[in-house]
Amino acid sequence: MRNGTPKGPMAVTSSLSSIHISPRTPRTPRPNMGDDEEDVELTLLNEEERLQSARDFRDDDQSISPTHESDAKRPISAKDKRGMVLLCVLYLLQGIPLGLALGSVPFLLKEHLSYSQLGTFALSSYPYSLKLLWSPIVDTVFIKSFGRRKSWIVPMQLIVGTLMLYISLNVQKLLDDPANNVAELTTIFTMLVTFSATQDIAVDGWALTLLSQDCLSYASTCQTIGLNTGFFASFTVFLAFNSEAFAAKWGVPHLTLSGYLRFWAIVCYAVTLWLLFFKKEDKEPVSDVDMSIKAVYKTIWTICQLKHVQLLIIVHLFAKIGFAANDAATGLKLVEKGFKREDLAIVVLIDFPFQIMGGWLAAKWSRGDRPLRPWIWAFWPRLAFTLIAGVIVFCFPKPPISTGFFVLLIFHTVFSSFASTVQFVGISAFHTRVSDPLIGGTYMTLLNTFTNMGGTWPKWFVLKGIDLFTVATCKVPDASVIVKATECVSDHGKALCKDINGICVTERDGYYIVTGLCIIFGAIFMLAFILPTARKLQRLPTSVWRVKMS
Repeated sequence: MRNGTPKGPMAVTSSLSSIHISPRTPRTPRPNMGDDEEDVELTLLNEEERLQSARDFRDDDQSISPTHESDAKRPISAKDKRGMVLLCVLYLLQGIPLGLALGSVPFLLKEHLSYSQLGTFALSSYPYSLKLLWSPIVDTVFIKSFGRRKSWIVPMQLIVGTLMLYISLNVQKLLDDPANNVAELTTIFTMLVTFSATQDIAVDGWALTLLSQDCLSYASTCQTIGLNTGFFASFTVFLAFNSEAFAAKWGVPHLTLSGYLRFWAIVCYAVTLWLLFFKKEDKEPVSDVDMSIKAVYKTIWTICQLKHVQLLIIVHLFAKIGFAANDAATGLKLVEKGFKREDLAIVVLIDFPFQIMGGWLAAKWSRGDRPLRPWIWAFWPRLAFTLIAGVIVFCFPKPPISTGFFVLLIFHTVFSSFASTVQFVGISAFHTRVSDPLIGGTYMTLLNTFTNMGGTWPKWFVLKGIDLFTVATCKVPDASVIVKATECVSDHGKALCKDINGICVTERDGYYIVTGLCIIFGAIFMLAFILPTARKLQRLPTSVWRVKMS
């Protein structure tokens, strides 16, 4: 391995979805700034580029120029089409382990674990929110003769395939007694997500050289399609085919977790071998900017010192608390109430195309001088849908549920997911617009780290809080015995109660308390901080987000 020097301007997204790739030269006029701001914001362009930038500034008020119209009508080349297919496949392989760790496996474990134990397993998703810590290494260390991006993608996919193969050989033993294997399950899936996150950084960077300049905007589309399809396959499709009732009803083979993992391990090996022997990575243009590991970490610190970046970080870390209970526990609660996993899979299946449509609309709405507009608009509907979710759980009927109630669940899931997708794509588009394209994937990864962490860190506290506020009793009929069982919310606790011929009764469900607290905090924080801050941030010119690099 060698400490390579990046060879061109990079603007990379590392989120699960984004839409727009920012231009090399900012098109927003530079305002007059104080001395403090000048210390960290200096032009990154040479004299010729400054002149071109000045011409761009004068054209900034024109919405669409004839040149842009011509570019939009230019047909996509065969090379770009092949690059898009490759990106979709690479992002698909990234979405498979994420769909397992964040989707289907928690539902399988819910039958045996308490919410607190599920909170421990939820820690396995944290590496995807912390990849900023090692993204500079991925951006700067590589084998020059092998390729800057392939140096990371090939070994990461080999490791991911090997881990999936290992899990497939041991998963039955782990799931037979998950309560005693929570630590091992969490460790294995944490490793799986970590290596997938590392592959994500490299693929994001490759997207900008794999596609031509005219087709860069399609990189985020490939990311959305690939990641969502992989997540969809590992969550919705797998849960459906893993259900014995679904397999018997529709006459399809029963799919085990072991078989599913083995299949994708083979696919991962096959794609990696093709990359290794048949795909050559194009060389990138040379840049004089110091992009050593030390320089990039120093740049990250410089970015974090910008006052508007600090405001954005605060917004990201607390904005999703209002929806945290809904995102972390509502699906699990519905299954606990008797909603079949295969029915849940059908609901998500119907919801899938609406997510894609929501991403396209959010990208369209995010253009112009108010890129955060769709993110702000979707905030109140998401809070409302979180409240409605609590009402649905409270009013959930005893199985079998009626067709009308099932349709209600479908409508709620579709509109709630639509609002979530609009927010996600809207904030990603804003990140891409303000990120400095010269720092590779690091600037985008920095911003996306905090928005991902804002949705990740509350999950553990939500699941712990549900158990904390829940009060349950184990009542034994025809006996003068009442056993207090605060762990009676899990199937394990219910089984212990059943052993003494008791009935586990939940007297107070902590889910409703935690949901209420989240909604109240979300509404207050939205009015007091998010709205004024978001409007202030989107009015700032692109130039103030740039930093000095030596």
